[in-house]
Amino acid sequence: MPASHHALDETTRTRLEAVMARFPGVSVLVVGDLILDWYTVGRPTRISREAPIAVLEYSHDYSVPGGGTSPACTVASLGGQSYLAGVVGEDAWASELRSVLARYGVDTGGMVLDRSRPTSCKKRIVAQVTSTLYQQVARIDHVDRTPIGPEVEGALVRAIEQCLPACDAVLLSNYRSGTLTPAVIERTRTLARDLGKISTVDSQGDLELFHGFGIVKCNQPEAEEALRRPLTGDDEFEAGLSELVERLDAQAVIVTRSAEGMSVMTRSGQYCHIPVTNSSEVFDVTGAGDTVIALVTLAAAAGADLFDAARLANYGAGVVVRKWGNAVLRPDELREALNE
Repeated sequence: MPASHHALDETTRTRLEAVMARFPGVSVLVVGDLILDWYTVGRPTRISREAPIAVLEYSHDYSVPGGGTSPACTVASLGGQSYLAGVVGEDAWASELRSVLARYGVDTGGMVLDRSRPTSCKKRIVAQVTSTLYQQVARIDHVDRTPIGPEVEGALVRAIEQCLPACDAVLLSNYRSGTLTPAVIERTRTLARDLGKISTVDSQGDLELFHGFGIVKCNQPEAEEALRRPLTGDDEFEAGLSELVERLDAQAVIVTRSAEGMSVMTRSGQYCHIPVTNSSEVFDVTGAGDTVIALVTLAAAAGADLFDAARLANYGAGVVVRKWGNAVLRPDELREALNE
């Protein structure tokens, strides 16, 4: 039967806080597409004479972790040991990304250099309308989506083989930028299974690539695309997720449903819908999915059952959507959300 959970009772809150207290003992390897999110901020002053667009007077630039680096930073921010394996180019964006990751304390020993491609960078032009209101005006993605070559692929696989045995969990973050080749996915899956490690995936579509992993997360449109049918009520979600669990040979599937929260289905047929915790203050949904997969992975590795892991992730996502840009969650913010 579908179960829904709204306000936290004291027992659940205590249990979730106990899970959080175990985060510092958990280590997670994140494998995926490494992206630098670059923001150029300006204040709108007038309409251009050249085209019907606002003229922004430059204010400042800043960068934050994007793609697979985002969940890696969230793991570190919440107290876990965070290791990152992926590919960067030989350029200024790679240096910037390394310094951003160093600030969060992420271990970048598994970052592999590929001189044939640029470091993925998403540049956003942002208008600062007031001191707290920002509006994204345009985005330019510098991304090479061709799959990494055999040599780089081999180096990345070796980095995973070196790091994973010492970690509790592995998280695959797919941003469709060429890093997660069939060979990289296959080796990670086999190794995680052989070593008895928790394995999670943020699939961003491409669900069929991630057969045989523990916990697979996608959003509603991606689930509907894979199932080739719309999902509306809880009955349809329960049936659809059950089908995905079976088809992907997963231990569990989590589908995020935007303003409707998230639905979770386990291999044993347990289904739960978890409503959103914050629907009133949504500023920017960027990074919410990264927060969800990071928290689910951390919590599962800390011994939480899947539904508690999803509840924690739901509260974490409710915090980051209140922030502008690709934000990283802090432990005090998560505790505060649990106690609201």
